Amino acid sequence: MQPAPDALADDTAVPERRVTPVERVRERMRTRPRIGRLWRWLGPALVVLLAGVLRLWNLAHPHALVFDETYYAKDAWTLLHLGYEGSWPADPDAAFLAGDVFSFLPEGSFVVHPPLGKWLIALGLGAFGADSAWGWRIAIALAATATVLVVILIGRRLTGSTLWGCVAGFLLAIDGLGIVLGRIALLDGLLALLVALAFLFLLIDRDRMQTRIAWTAGARGAGGMPVSTGPVMWARPWLVAAGATLGAAAAVKWSGVYVLAAAGIYVVVSDALARRHAGIDGWASDAAVRQGPVSFLLLVPVAAAPYLASWSGWLLTGGGYDRDSAENPLVALWNYHEAIYRFHVGLTVEHSYASPAWQWPLLLRPTSMFWEKVERGTEGCDMSGGCVQAISSVPNPLIWYAGMAAIVFLAIRLAWPGGGRVRDWRAGFVLAGVAATYVPWLLYPERTIFQFYTVVMMPFVVLALMLALQRLAGRPDAAPERRAGGQGVVAVVLAVAVLLTVFWYPVWTATEVPYDFWRLHNWMISWI
Repeated sequence: MQPAPDALADDTAVPERRVTPVERVRERMRTRPRIGRLWRWLGPALVVLLAGVLRLWNLAHPHALVFDETYYAKDAWTLLHLGYEGSWPADPDAAFLAGDVFSFLPEGSFVVHPPLGKWLIALGLGAFGADSAWGWRIAIALAATATVLVVILIGRRLTGSTLWGCVAGFLLAIDGLGIVLGRIALLDGLLALLVALAFLFLLIDRDRMQTRIAWTAGARGAGGMPVSTGPVMWARPWLVAAGATLGAAAAVKWSGVYVLAAAGIYVVVSDALARRHAGIDGWASDAAVRQGPVSFLLLVPVAAAPYLASWSGWLLTGGGYDRDSAENPLVALWNYHEAIYRFHVGLTVEHSYASPAWQWPLLLRPTSMFWEKVERGTEGCDMSGGCVQAISSVPNPLIWYAGMAAIVFLAIRLAWPGGGRVRDWRAGFVLAGVAATYVPWLLYPERTIFQFYTVVMMPFVVLALMLALQRLAGRPDAAPERRAGGQGVVAVVLAVAVLLTVFWYPVWTATEVPYDFWRLHNWMISWI
């Protein structure tokens, strides 16, 4: 007796692959291109909008010169009117905040950071004036919001997924360090944008360089002939763009020079590995000796142009500090740089919130940027213990500590991939960014430095966490239970991160809260 057709079909049918809710949505976008195209720009736009709201809401509060705003806001204002950073009378902050913003003096002031960051702050002052903190903070807030977009683009390029790119951007959007340094007029938020943008350009250059090397090696090796050398590539516009961007970063803060050096090392190493992968004999010397000098010329001299251009106001006027130290303005600028260098290497002033770089991963001493207490019955405070307005540079604790763990995980996987696996180049790229923005500070254990410098490192922290979460979510070929469980854990991590941001946001933004509520945020005694 022959089996029924339906029974035969049941016996030979391939079990349907079970999918998770996330995979179901992804499949729908794949089969409906219009929805997929909408998601490619709508997802990043929503994350950037969230970042903008968190950074721009009530931006003018507090109406105070918070932390080093006392230098940068007034320097930017004098740049706008003098072309160089001018001096001020003694104790000018109260008058400046009260609207007396033209009491500056024609004499140049000794400043220890290049002018570009202050010129960008000056754009906001020129547009909105100096009668509100909005004027000196708006440029920083917009730059911090743009940094979130850059991180999304890097994450999408690393993973090939808009979703995972948005996860990385979302983590930065809701992180306290990114929010705080995006709401006060310090230079580090601008530096973070330029460094992240430069690494995006390096990533695009890497992809194009890999394709070119593979194509050239394949053409030269046709017929089984050995390939002794690869191409020497001059046409690398994205490498030039990275060099110019890092020159601008150095024109905000000199620490951008360390990132420029790290970028040069990364370019040579990635060139060498691409040539090795393409089967080029002598791949290391080919990358270092033949391509290396070309890459240097495309990267480093280009960086000098925006750096020197940032000093145009000082060079073209006669009142800047040390401007008359030599007849030749470039020699005078060199003299000024020597004075700045001596200041930086000798900066060992005691500060209650100083934190050496070895403490940063442990988050032992975040910076209190602003703190003000009012007693019960004053200024609308009805709480028995009084009220507090505070701005603390504490990152979202979950994002920070999970990010540190992710960095360690990626470093281990890169050093020992195991099982004959190929090392993950994405981990190498992210770790290069971490090293460029963190390791140089370990060289100055005695210098007065602060935890909030890690805002420049933060884009790479969230990218490392994104890669770790992607691995936790499970590979497409993993068992359904593994994928569902992993994606559930990722969802829980993101949900808890959101709850912590809600809890911490008041003490990132100087929102008036009860004193006891502020105390709940001091998880370590060293955070006070």
